[in-house]
Amino acid sequence: MMSSAEAAVATGFRHFHDQLSELKGRLLDMSNRAEELIEHAVDALLARDADKAEMVIAGDKAMNSLELEVEQLAVSLLALQQPMARDLRFIIGAIKISSDLERIGDHAVNIAQSAQRLIATHSTLMPVPEIEDMARRARRMLADALDAFLRADGTLGREVCKADDAVDALHDSVFRILLTHMMADTRTINTALEFLLVSRNLERVADLATNIGEDAVYLAEGKQIKHHFED
Repeated sequence: MMSSAEAAVATGFRHFHDQLSELKGRLLDMSNRAEELIEHAVDALLARDADKAEMVIAGDKAMNSLELEVEQLAVSLLALQQPMARDLRFIIGAIKISSDLERIGDHAVNIAQSAQRLIATHSTLMPVPEIEDMARRARRMLADALDAFLRADGTLGREVCKADDAVDALHDSVFRILLTHMMADTRTINTALEFLLVSRNLERVADLATNIGEDAVYLAEGKQIKHHFED
């Protein structure tokens, strides 16, 4: 039979891990919402769907609220539980990742606003296929990055970092294609610039997913690979 002191320690331990599980759940919810916002924003662009674009813009409020919830829970764990080693790295990483996920929500809003402007101008020019490819890759990177962090999987985190090169290459390709369109027909300039803005936002989403992948490596290995992944 446990003494009262041992029982108190066991209760505190369970409470700490319950709070950690709650923190993981909040991060997963944020990541899923971020993926959905990006998907819906690109769908709004492709289908010229004003309702879907507005839904993305309205949905950003939930991301902002979740970021605050993650921060408050993480700060509470740091202040009251005094975590050590990997748990400490996880909590600090969660604060950083919640900020990255909130910024991804902002990029989704930017894409939805581009869709709204194209709808308002009645543009019929469709984006190059590379933009759809970028969106798929960026969402996959985001899902893998969050999975890598929650499972402390350094190998998967590194794979996410490597995947960013393909998205960067697609962004460069989009720029070249759109530049060719604008030079060939000046009437396409405004629409092409909107597509270029969308491509840039998707490239930034991939960058933020890379940040999360780097945090996963740090959590798993205690090694910072930021700025020197090649090493």
